[in-house]
Amino acid sequence: MNHLPLIIKREYLNKVRNKSFIIMTFLTPIIMVGIFTLVAYLSQLNNDDVNTIQVLDESGLFVNLFENTESIHFDKLTDITLTEAKINTEESEKYGLLYIPKVDNIDAFSESIVFYSTESPSIIVMKNIEDEIEEKVNDLKLREAGIDSKAIKDLRVYINTKQETFQGQETSKLGSILKLAFGGAAGYLLFMFIIIYGNMIMRSVIEEKTSRIIEVIISSVKPIKLLLGKIIGTSLAGITQFLAWVILLGILSTVVSLIFGIDPSAMQASQQEMLAQNSDVNSQEMLQTIVYEIYALPLANLVVMFIMFFIGGYLLYSSLYAAIGAAVDSETDTQQFMLPILLPLIIGIYVGFFTVIENPHGTVSQVFSYIPFTSPVVMLMRIPFGVPLWQQMLSLLILFATFIGTVWFAAKIYRVGILMYGKKASYKEIRKWLKY
Repeated sequence: MNHLPLIIKREYLNKVRNKSFIIMTFLTPIIMVGIFTLVAYLSQLNNDDVNTIQVLDESGLFVNLFENTESIHFDKLTDITLTEAKINTEESEKYGLLYIPKVDNIDAFSESIVFYSTESPSIIVMKNIEDEIEEKVNDLKLREAGIDSKAIKDLRVYINTKQETFQGQETSKLGSILKLAFGGAAGYLLFMFIIIYGNMIMRSVIEEKTSRIIEVIISSVKPIKLLLGKIIGTSLAGITQFLAWVILLGILSTVVSLIFGIDPSAMQASQQEMLAQNSDVNSQEMLQTIVYEIYALPLANLVVMFIMFFIGGYLLYSSLYAAIGAAVDSETDTQQFMLPILLPLIIGIYVGFFTVIENPHGTVSQVFSYIPFTSPVVMLMRIPFGVPLWQQMLSLLILFATFIGTVWFAAKIYRVGILMYGKKASYKEIRKWLKY
């Protein structure tokens, strides 16, 4: 009789009926939405604050330079000394005092302007003030030299190099960033899934081993079927929990936004303001470029290969986690075996982020996208940049072939280790088990 479906069903139901599993399935989205809601609410409060900056311009050159915004108001001070202005600003609890002294020559402005405040001012606020003053001072400097600053600006040429493949497909720097973001998100998601649910499989094996229930099960089921059943059953439970998280996060985010009127994008307002003020690209054009680049991505290829590498990578590492669980008697004893498991994953993440972004088709990127222990992460990061289908299929073939070999290897450890009690396993001991 084929016991594999029964083992998968048992493992799946055992996981999803577990109280801690049910609690975490509902509690995790609530905590995540709660954290993001709190951050968005605090950011919204912060953005609603109107800060007043008093300006004492003794030079008289910058009187009409500063314009009020939604978050910053400028009060011009006249007929007052610096000492009186400082006292007035501090006592009235204004955001700060911008002091521009009278100087003999324009060059002296570079180191004579001071901003007084009770606490350190916002980096964005200071950047905006400096940019406005700098532009005005440079115009004055050019005028002093008898040069028309407007003519200089009109003569200036801005270079925006277009990128295009030999086949005529347009690309861009922004597109490269989006490709890295998509690939990085896919690789990191796989990394986290392997760690979370791989540990779940390992703990499950340890619990059954210490409760001695495994002695009854192993008498009627082959070790390799039991191992596969645990891996597949726990994987299905993990996917169920992940889908539940996605659905609950979507529902809770919508409910929170409607009830409390909190805009999650508020937490990004300051970053967007900084980008808008430091970018020469029109926001509408940037949005169109983003939409074009997203449509230009090989989305179908990404989705299919994400699923395939996700399955292959998870099965590969899960078999190793199960072997570790069979070799030890408690979670404390697993530490000596965890580094060799986690190291390839960590290397894959670092190679992906620091090598793929530099040269996605370079030798290092290609080699690590074929090594089965790093390929699920590295290849997923490379695919958005355009990887030939034969390379993807070859990487998948190596990955699943390695999984089959790893299952055989893990089953031999599992077969012996699952019945070993009271003795700490070592690498030397495990090598002996492989010969049985």
